Amino acid sequence: MITKQRTINKEVTLSGAGLHTGKMVTMKFIPAAADHGVVFCRVDLPEKPLIKADIDYVIDTSRGTTISHKGVTLMTIEHTLAALAGLEIDNVLIEIDAEETPILDGSAAQIVDCLQRAGIREQEEDRAYYEINNVQRYYNAERKTEIIALPYNGFKVSVMIDYATEVLNTQNAELRTMEDFPTQIAPCRTFVFLHELEYLLNNNLIKGGDLSNAIVFVNKMVEQDELDRLAFLFNKPSVEVKKEGILNNLDLHFANEPARHKLLDVIGDTSLIGKPIKGHIIATRPGHSANTEFARILRKQMKIDKQNALIPHIDTSRPPQYDINDIKRMLPHRPPFLLVDKIYEVSETHVIGMKNVTMNESFFVGHFPDEPVMPGVLQIEAMAQAGGILILSTVPDPENYVTYFLKLEDVKFRKKVVPGDTMIFKLDLVEPIRRGICHMKGFVYVGDKVVTEGDLFAQIIKKQTN
Repeated sequence: MITKQRTINKEVTLSGAGLHTGKMVTMKFIPAAADHGVVFCRVDLPEKPLIKADIDYVIDTSRGTTISHKGVTLMTIEHTLAALAGLEIDNVLIEIDAEETPILDGSAAQIVDCLQRAGIREQEEDRAYYEINNVQRYYNAERKTEIIALPYNGFKVSVMIDYATEVLNTQNAELRTMEDFPTQIAPCRTFVFLHELEYLLNNNLIKGGDLSNAIVFVNKMVEQDELDRLAFLFNKPSVEVKKEGILNNLDLHFANEPARHKLLDVIGDTSLIGKPIKGHIIATRPGHSANTEFARILRKQMKIDKQNALIPHIDTSRPPQYDINDIKRMLPHRPPFLLVDKIYEVSETHVIGMKNVTMNESFFVGHFPDEPVMPGVLQIEAMAQAGGILILSTVPDPENYVTYFLKLEDVKFRKKVVPGDTMIFKLDLVEPIRRGICHMKGFVYVGDKVVTEGDLFAQIIKKQTN
């Protein structure tokens, strides 16, 4: 899989009508820096507001995927997102002069062609994937829809659709590698049943629609008067039903083109999590609502995985880097104010320590004795002592220095610490130590939960000798 982030080489422009508004719209794709992501810019609005392609901004999926943020809305973004994801483009700014992307031919092919004309280049920064480590699942019993993601060393999508009609029954499609996306998936157009088309036309909901940007399936008997009316509405000489059960407005690119288009939508909608996926997605009867709900599940798990990745995992069977006697040689504190038992890791930039909290702690005598809770200030003190080890380890003779804390910022107490808990301290340097002053970001964990966190500022000073 691609290891570096990618953007386009040069600006490129694409124009067409919006499906629902009927307005002519122009999209300009502009190269963007690493870690920029996919961001739209509404140049038709004052101040040209930006809106990031993000699952948290999805507000509607009834006739496409719509995002909105701070009053700025953009409709029908799924084909554009699919083209970018299919070409594995991570960073781009898209200037757009309307509230909806152009429908074009109902596929992502013209967008892909446009981006390929611009050229694609790698950037220096590494590409970060969201790796599926455990099965993730979305299920809607009413719609008989299921989407799951499985661990897989690559990216693969399998889709099954079933509309339980004679003209469109069960179909399957699969994409095994993104290299096949431009030719096998991007050209596949959206589709609609004739009765849905009639409803949209009667309610003026597809002002930019015509018979060149959708496959129309006919799953009922249609009188010639109705076909003549459709021909008039779409400015066609005539309209008839082909033997495949579709209108004669176009020919299928693939026998399973509808399933392939649904796969295209899955790729576009799930890209809203903000990272390319490493895993196998299997979607049964997907749609924009299901796709985006599944993307929310992935985003939630991403946050959990990110938090879990920060949790220090200590092998208590191995000796610590510093035991209590080593700590006593470095720190001036003594019981009952020596609040670190062991240091398991210390480097130039981080420290990981531990304290076992027992009922014998002296502060439990007076601090909520009937429901013992470790004072928050002592949790901070314990974290600060671990941070002191980090600072003192940078000098050759730590026993000749003392650490003084200068200030605390953004301190949060998230959970109680009680007898029986094992506190794990992890502190990282925010910036290099200068003139003996350091800024550390610290966390206290009990199990897999953060109980305390804060920014600590400290200074080491050499002890005065008589």
